[in-house]
Amino acid sequence: MTRLSAALARWQIRHRVALLLLFIVITLVLGYHASFLRMSPGFDKSIPVHHDYVQIYDEYGPVFGGANTIIVALIQKTGDIFNIDFFNRLDNATQDLLLTTGVDRSSSKSLFTPQVNFVAVNEEGFIGYRIVKPEFTATMENIREVERNLVQSSYVGRLVTPDFKGALVRAELVEWNPITGERLDYTEVANKLDQMRARYESDNIDVHIIGFAKLIDNIIDAALGVVQFFLLALVITAVLLYFYSRSLQITVLVLLVSTTAVIWQLGLVQLLGYGIDPMSILVVFLILSIGISHAVQMTNAWKLELVAGNSNQQAAREAFTKLFIPGSTALLTLAVGFG
Repeated sequence: MTRLSAALARWQIRHRVALLLLFIVITLVLGYHASFLRMSPGFDKSIPVHHDYVQIYDEYGPVFGGANTIIVALIQKTGDIFNIDFFNRLDNATQDLLLTTGVDRSSSKSLFTPQVNFVAVNEEGFIGYRIVKPEFTATMENIREVERNLVQSSYVGRLVTPDFKGALVRAELVEWNPITGERLDYTEVANKLDQMRARYESDNIDVHIIGFAKLIDNIIDAALGVVQFFLLALVITAVLLYFYSRSLQITVLVLLVSTTAVIWQLGLVQLLGYGIDPMSILVVFLILSIGISHAVQMTNAWKLELVAGNSNQQAAREAFTKLFIPGSTALLTLAVGFG
C-alpha cells in the first residue's frame, strides 16, 4: 500500500505539472496572438441590424443613401463665402474628400460636384445648369455668377447656410474597403479628415467635421486610455485582496489566473479572425472582475473549511465541490446572456 500510495502521489504531481505546463504554453500562444489584436469598429455594429426599421433602411439605403456619412463644413468667420480664398478651399476640400479611401464618390455633394444644379424660369421657359460650371476658376466675376445660380436653387440651407456664412461637403462611406476587400479602417479615414482640417483651416475659416468615422476615432482614442484604468484596477484589486486574504501567494494567484482568462479571451478573438469593437472594451474589465469574484468566493469557502478542521487539500476539494455547480451555472448564464 505504501508503494502504491507513493506511486499515486508521484503520478498526481506529474499530472499537475503537465497541466500547468500545458496552461502556460496555451497562455503564451494566445498572448502572442492577442498582441496582434486591433480595434475593429463598424457602422453596422453600432445599430440593431435585425430591427424592422433598420432592415427597411438596408433595403432602401442603396436608393436613397445611407446614414454612414461624413460632413465637412467650412465656416467663414467674417463676411460671407463669396470670396476667392473660400472657394479655393471648398474646391480642394471637395477633391480631397472624394479621394479619401472608403468614400462613395457617387454620393458626394458640394457646390463643386456635377449633380448640384439649379433650375429657373425666365421668359423663354425653364433653364438650368450646374451651380458651379466645370470650367470654373476662382475669380470674383465667376463667384458672383455662382451666387446668382445658388439663390435660384434648392441648396440654400442644405449645402450652404441661409446666411451664406458657410458651405459643406457631404459624402457617404462604404463599410468595406473597395481596394483590399477588407473592412474599412476608420482610423485611417479619421486621420485623413484631421489632415483636411489642418490644411483648410485659417484665421478666417473654421472647419467642422462630423460623422461616424470621426466619432469612432474619438472613441478609439478614449478606449486606448482605458489600459491605464485597467492597470490601476489591478493595483487596487491587489491591495484589497491582500487585506482580505492576508496572503501574498493567494493575491498573486488570483490576479494571475484572472489576467490569464483575459489573455485567453483576447487571443481567441484574434484567432477567430475578429477585432475588438471599441464599444466592447469594457468586456475586458468584466472578465477580470468575474474571475476575481469567483476566486474570492473560492478563497472564502476554503477558509471556512479550514476553520471546520479540514486539511489544506481537503478544504480545497470541499470548496471546489460546493462552488462548482453554482459557479458554472452563473458563467453559462452569462455566456447565454451575451450570446
